Amino acid sequence: MSQINITFPDGSLREYAKGISAIEIAKGLSNSLAKKVLAAKVNGEVWDCSRPITDNSTLQLLTWEDAEAQSTFWHSSAHLMAEALESLYEGVKFGIGPPIENGFYYDIDLGGKTLSTNDFEAIEKKMRQLAETKSEYVRAEVKKEDAIKYFTQKGDQYKLELLDGLEDGKITFYTQGNFTDLCRGPHIPNTSHIKAIKLTKVAGAYWRGDDSRPQLTRVYGITFPKQEQLDEYNKLIEEALKRDHRKLGKELELFTFSDKVGMGLPLWLPNGTLVRDKLVEFLKAEQIKRGYKPVVTPHIGKKDLYITSGHYEKYGKDSFQPILTPEENEEFFLKPMNCPHHCEIYKFVPKSYRELPYRVAEFGTVYRYEQSGELHGLTRVRGFTQDDAHIFCTAEQLKGEFKEVISLIKYVFNRLGFEKFTAQISLRDPEKKEKYIGSEDNWHKAEQAIIEATEEMGLETITELGEAAFYGPKLDFMVKDAIGRSWQLGTIQVDYNLPERFDLEYIGADNEKHRPIMIHRAPFGSLERFMAILIEHCAGNFPLWLAPRQVAILPISDKFTSYSEDILNTLLYSDVRAHIDTRPEKIGRKIRDAEVSKVPYMIIIGEKEMDNDLISIRRHGEGDIGHMSIDEFMKLLTEENYH
Repeated sequence: MSQINITFPDGSLREYAKGISAIEIAKGLSNSLAKKVLAAKVNGEVWDCSRPITDNSTLQLLTWEDAEAQSTFWHSSAHLMAEALESLYEGVKFGIGPPIENGFYYDIDLGGKTLSTNDFEAIEKKMRQLAETKSEYVRAEVKKEDAIKYFTQKGDQYKLELLDGLEDGKITFYTQGNFTDLCRGPHIPNTSHIKAIKLTKVAGAYWRGDDSRPQLTRVYGITFPKQEQLDEYNKLIEEALKRDHRKLGKELELFTFSDKVGMGLPLWLPNGTLVRDKLVEFLKAEQIKRGYKPVVTPHIGKKDLYITSGHYEKYGKDSFQPILTPEENEEFFLKPMNCPHHCEIYKFVPKSYRELPYRVAEFGTVYRYEQSGELHGLTRVRGFTQDDAHIFCTAEQLKGEFKEVISLIKYVFNRLGFEKFTAQISLRDPEKKEKYIGSEDNWHKAEQAIIEATEEMGLETITELGEAAFYGPKLDFMVKDAIGRSWQLGTIQVDYNLPERFDLEYIGADNEKHRPIMIHRAPFGSLERFMAILIEHCAGNFPLWLAPRQVAILPISDKFTSYSEDILNTLLYSDVRAHIDTRPEKIGRKIRDAEVSKVPYMIIIGEKEMDNDLISIRRHGEGDIGHMSIDEFMKLLTEENYH
């Protein structure tokens, strides 16, 4: 066959000579397009755009606007940084250098030398010089014995260890300039596409994540095709630092951590507790409207419970150590999941099909022993509260219940100002089915139900293989915050396996025993992580209904304290969270402090206000909005809370 058919994303089909590359196809379509092409997706797999295509294929040309192209760009940039490091640090050895969500890193062994941020300028300069050489990224298939010989000569034990796990015939090298690396690829056409370079961080990292292995130096960076894009990124980083939930959590007195209590175990301060409680009240009320029954389960459970559920096998090594009792051979674990407890609640009373769906919900605190290096503010902790619920239903009810949960999550996002989101359908990795429990038939039915439900709800979706939970597929909601960052919030999971493991049953209309299907769902995910994302999304400016302090009453002097207290009592009687600033400070200082504390409304009380039975209102971030009566102000608060 000398000719092959290429199908483009719009469905059009063209005939080309066998062995043509994606970049040659791009040049035939448009020279300006070809200059932008960084990689190609051939039959769903990302390739170098210079790689020959030898069979009938689907083809998508990838430019910077495509996530896969950005990942390829950053992977190539990691190789460029490695080339710069090799030219600057004699004898440097390399671990792995993958792309990450924003940028890339490379783990390196400097042989006892140290590297700090002070060295970044020289490394960046060298990277720019190398980028200007327009060196092509050249792919070569290499025999295993030759690959071993190459890295033995270089004395790079890390690459030799990686080669141990690779089969002969599946090993590729990539070379650009004077640097050659063991790599599957793909890569961008050449180094000249890399125009803007910034190294961002240096840290320690154990080889292969094992703290018994050597500690390497991990150098992080980010690159762009244009300087303007790096400038925009730097502005985004500055804004992100202002919004950092750890910084705002301290300034607004929301939460803290204590070494005496333990790493990764947050302490909620009064302000943060109030926000947290309001979120819980909001979701509890909505859940009750939708037929959920609230339950409470213990913080611990017997080891046998988690052996039955499969959590011990999957997470036992990463959990806190077992709690031993005076009873011989009796072991308990801090609860890593709520679902096994909810299965036991379901079993308490025999169920009929008439009682399904059976929905139970709990704000249950769970514990997982995360590695200390992975802990990060509220986003990664060791003790966290899940807004967990489990729905037990029939096969006929599954899709309807799944769609109802989608509706609930959309309602939650809308109420909290998360307007942009994508739903990620997370399925099994078909190449690694041993990672999952349950029958092939049940997995197929569960995955199909999710796909159909999202289509019928009109959700914008992406599909990711290998991202399913070990017991079932799931739908994860990827939300964009106010500055465009993407976060995973909210999840729904279909589970045929726990009902099997716990021998859950219901009596059907045929008077026979049947197995229910279980849906796991958590719109917030965890309160801790949700709070972190919400704080950064709104930069600490909570919507009025969530603000821990809604109104600050600021008397100009002690002369107006009595009138201020009358206003305070009226507000408190109506459940408005108000306080009086009685400090002997000038009014300008009081206003500034209320602004810094992000209190939504300020009431200024002076002679004019007291004499005319009025209040002067300021809105945080906006300034004066005028005089009004207390009744008019209450109406304003009610309308804002409603919206």
